[in-house]
Amino acid sequence: MSRRACGALLVVGMAWLAGCASVPAERFTLQVDLPANFRFKSAANYSPAAGESCTLPVRRGKRPERKVFSVAYNTAASRVTQDLPLTETVEGCPLVLRSVEFDFYARWGTRDTDIGGDIAAIYIQDRAGGETPGLETLELKGRCQWFFRTVGRLHGIRKILKCNSLAENGQPEKTRAGGVVQRDRLMGKTLRLVLNVSDEELPAFDDNWIAVPGGWRRCRGNSFEDTSAYCRGNTTDFKPIKMPDGRICDVYPTCN
Repeated sequence: MSRRACGALLVVGMAWLAGCASVPAERFTLQVDLPANFRFKSAANYSPAAGESCTLPVRRGKRPERKVFSVAYNTAASRVTQDLPLTETVEGCPLVLRSVEFDFYARWGTRDTDIGGDIAAIYIQDRAGGETPGLETLELKGRCQWFFRTVGRLHGIRKILKCNSLAENGQPEKTRAGGVVQRDRLMGKTLRLVLNVSDEELPAFDDNWIAVPGGWRRCRGNSFEDTSAYCRGNTTDFKPIKMPDGRICDVYPTCN
């Protein structure tokens, strides 16, 4: 082969390599900003790409098309980072990331049972054509809130956690925390799910509590033993409650 031919092949080869190097890696960085005393389990779910005829077998237990990630409790607010591929090949079948599901857990007290939880999800959708925004970090914001109730004959306090998406104006929406992101916005970028916790706690059920100075009083209902105890317009008869630390109080949460 002549030197001129070899030179031409070298130029073509270098151009091909340069072209490959310029193609962005089909991965992105997922970050989750957690409030203090939160943990989560997540699962990144992959399924055959559009136009693919291959299928994956139905199986129990560990599945290669589902990437599971777990984070332990942290007493301080923290940021968790995970690198995720947008595409995968499992058993010869080309897959794309469809969703990332979350199970969030949070501690509200010192007992082992003083834990509440909720779910969230980020869905990845295809979009045909169009320009890809240049933002390096995409944010999905959510707010969690504690809702209190009473259980048992002593009307002990328990809490329920609920996490919802935040609108652009900062108001909670009816949808769960998370959202929908276009696939072509994610390559080489950072997607951040930011959670915070509301300072205000609210009753878990309507017509069980009456707002008073310092917090809330539990309606008496038909009797002290009435565990449902709806107010039904009675704003003068109440019952004591048992706080998580064992105190018997009239007002939650100040115990006035």
